[in-house]
Amino acid sequence: MEQITTFQNKEVTVDHHLKDFILFLNNSPKTIINKDTLDETTITISQPLTSVELVAELRKVDDDKLSRLEKLDKIEVLLNNNFIDTKIAKAINFKKYFDFVLQGAIGIVMLTLGFAMIFLPAPAYFEMFTIFYFNANDGFTLMDLISLLIVLSGIFLMVKSYFRLVENS
Repeated sequence: MEQITTFQNKEVTVDHHLKDFILFLNNSPKTIINKDTLDETTITISQPLTSVELVAELRKVDDDKLSRLEKLDKIEVLLNNNFIDTKIAKAINFKKYFDFVLQGAIGIVMLTLGFAMIFLPAPAYFEMFTIFYFNANDGFTLMDLISLLIVLSGIFLMVKSYFRLVENS
């Protein structure tokens, strides 16, 4: 029961502070409210970000065409409202590396499967039909085309995972 009363008192204090803030704004002399002050206020009042969102926001601050002091102010606001430490940073890096390894492994498996389908002999009923004949007994079959598509998709996955890893580093 005491926990409920404490929680209710916290809600009252937040509500009370919000009302005081509104009264302060109403009674204060006219101030210029522009887009920059609204953005800073929104960042200050907003909910804490997830670790991935926080890193993305920090990178966005680095890309902004702001002075060093303005960048420092934005970073200060982000770090005051959000918690980040080396464990969170390591977890984000581990997730990126794990995604790279998993996608690369899937690409290698697809590459191996595609080449195995091309080079290993298949039964006649599995060869389907021939698209292009090299001679009377041999040609490029539909199975070869499917195998090449599997090989190309494996290469695409490996290259995509590599470039995603390099881009996010």
